[in-house]
Amino acid sequence: MQSGAAENKVLQLATTARLGFTLPGTLITNVPTDARKFAADHGTVIYKPVHRVHLACEDSRNRTVWVRAVEADELDDSIALCPHLFQACVPKVADVRVAVVGEDAFATRIDTDGDHLDWRRDQSLITCSPISVPRSVREALRAYLHAFGLTYGAFDFALDPDGRWWFLECNPAGQWAFVDEDTTRAIANALADTLQKGAPHDR
Repeated sequence: MQSGAAENKVLQLATTARLGFTLPGTLITNVPTDARKFAADHGTVIYKPVHRVHLACEDSRNRTVWVRAVEADELDDSIALCPHLFQACVPKVADVRVAVVGEDAFATRIDTDGDHLDWRRDQSLITCSPISVPRSVREALRAYLHAFGLTYGAFDFALDPDGRWWFLECNPAGQWAFVDEDTTRAIANALADTLQKGAPHDR
């Protein structure tokens, strides 16, 4: 599989389901009645773009499409214009960002001051702390990189009250320097080591 395919969220979801990640209920559609039924069945659902969060508008300015909650009665017939991605809302207690470099996984728990679905909107409200990665998740992360031919990936999870890790998405070029100092240093060292020596499977 070509690494460029790793940005395709549809392919991401299909791959993670095959590899055993825990996924929220998901619907990708441009059929308004299907979207409204999905939202009604799941209560509050999350909307996110199918591809890229940054959109170039007519005034040449880039705008960001943030993850947000929607209700069934908000979903009108404009949904028919293009595919939309909806997911059941995970009752999360925190987010987790995992930077995976080769065989190494560096996980950060992200707690937000207040009720914010998308912690990226205001990083002054977040607190980052290291968290261990469950063995099953670690193995699935490595399998994911192998499936897409990647050496690095930044994975986002929602952590629920029972300690389950719900896969949200993977950015093959995601940020990592915003986390706690020790984890930032460890990721930088792992990346430098990989650049110098090559990926483990290439050595």
